[in-house]
Amino acid sequence: MTRKRFSEEDILNILRQVEMDLAGGQTVESAIRKAGISDATYYKWRKMYGGVGKAKLHEFKEMERERAIEAHCRRP
Repeated sequence: MTRKRFSEEDILNILRQVEMDLAGGQTVESAIRKAGISDATYYKWRKMYGGVGKAKLHEFKEMERERAIEAHCRRP
């Protein structure tokens, strides 16, 4: 099976869809299967992005960019 790469926005959308399925009464296994991801991927994403909205995601990306620029400027 080929490996897929998901953007952060895609991940948030998938997590949101799984949460909606869970609220609708589905089991975790069926909601994850419907999303097309593994249970390990779901739990890893939930740990990393759980509770993060799109606005927070953009803040995190901006902070990462600033840190990368600072680290690059500090190099001798």
